[in-house]
Amino acid sequence: MAKDLFLYNTLTRSKERFEPLNPPHVGLYVCGPTVYGDPHLGHARPAITFDILFRYLKHLGYKVRYIRNITDVGHLEDEIAGEGEDRIQKRARVEQLEPMEVVQYYTNRYHIFMDRLGVLPPSIEPHASGHIIEQQQLIRSIITKGFAYKVNGSVYFDLKKYNELHGYGKLSGRNIEDMLSNTRELEGQDEKKYPLDFALWKKADITHLMHWPSEWSEGFPGWHLECSAMGMKYLGEQFDIHGGGMDLIFPHHECELAQSTIATGKPHVSYWVHNNMITINGQKMAKSKNNFITLEELFTGSNLLLEKPYSPMTIRFYMLQAHYSSPVDFSNDALKAAEQGLSRLMKGMSLLQKLKPSDASTVDIVTLQENAYTALGDDLNCPILLGNLFEGVRVINSVNDGKEKISRQDLELLRTFMHTFTFDLLGLTSGEDTHSGESELLNKVIKLLLQQRQEAKNRKDYAASDNIRNQLASLGIVVKDTKEGAEWEY
Repeated sequence: MAKDLFLYNTLTRSKERFEPLNPPHVGLYVCGPTVYGDPHLGHARPAITFDILFRYLKHLGYKVRYIRNITDVGHLEDEIAGEGEDRIQKRARVEQLEPMEVVQYYTNRYHIFMDRLGVLPPSIEPHASGHIIEQQQLIRSIITKGFAYKVNGSVYFDLKKYNELHGYGKLSGRNIEDMLSNTRELEGQDEKKYPLDFALWKKADITHLMHWPSEWSEGFPGWHLECSAMGMKYLGEQFDIHGGGMDLIFPHHECELAQSTIATGKPHVSYWVHNNMITINGQKMAKSKNNFITLEELFTGSNLLLEKPYSPMTIRFYMLQAHYSSPVDFSNDALKAAEQGLSRLMKGMSLLQKLKPSDASTVDIVTLQENAYTALGDDLNCPILLGNLFEGVRVINSVNDGKEKISRQDLELLRTFMHTFTFDLLGLTSGEDTHSGESELLNKVIKLLLQQRQEAKNRKDYAASDNIRNQLASLGIVVKDTKEGAEWEY
């Protein structure tokens, strides 16, 4: 069975067969969060997208080193011009905290919510502030090669010179002349040779809380520099895949590509992969736009835009219903549909364990499995893969109803196929939460209540029995009486 992987490469604008530089090793770098606030629905999308890629690469037998960074310095309010206050410093000033207190708190929060979404931790999670030396070394290399200049204690990348020799805008498709004509004069730009030059190192003024000594000034690194430095440190001068949100293509990844090309003299990354945005009323969901819904609000239903709370696995399933390259616009209807779809899939998974084999099969599980591999290998086409899994659910229900037969061999293949793709590769879980302790406790409590209900029925106290069922129903827990006893679902 062919298990090729094709990925859409933003750099070449085409879908390409994945061929690692140094098989079986794969280097994967993904831009992580800037930790100055709680993670929101927009943060969940890249985390889940590249979690699927990470899982599938490992499933294919590759030895993957997955780097997902934490940005804790240098991300200024105006990303395009590279001006304004550091986002973490601004939060620290407002809350009267040390910047690293802000970083630690929101990094911890990010980890908690990623875990609840079933996102696997990366191999290494480097912080920008922990790699100042590597960033300074990179700046020296770019200065030595004549593509950076020093002015008033800051260091800027010479974009005009780079553009003349290499062409700037290959990743984003932007034309430098068009960008220049649209550039407005901003405070601090007058010290640049060229309005589009970006900072590799910024001299810190007296109000700046985060700064480090350097040969140029007491200052801090530019935002774009960190990913080049940390990618090279842990994956080498060239590596396989660089991922992130589509909003990072320009200016962040475009600038990263430019500075890395000069520093190494080589193509920096083989495959640039970008997920599309989560939007609200057609606008990108972002902290800077103040139009975001945090993951905590989603899980508790505490945002006014939400009709009800949604479980972490519902959010994950919601993301998987659209291809990662397509935009997803927030709506309660879509979340409720995802909740229903997840419930249907998990009911099928539960029923699968109870199926009894026949002597022969009237179902074709091999083709179903092949179609699933084809879908996931085709640029991580999770919507098509979900369609294959729901065809598996149809087979399960049909066999259970006696409409079709399945042999012992095919039943084992079906169980392996459904488990592998549902749990191992898509990262879904059967409980309402990924915290197994909480799910186990819930199961025990409901089992106890159902036992009390059965005792009430046995003594013909139907009012008490109905009251327990109705109270559970008010909490969203539906009780069904079967020949084997009472069953429940959320």
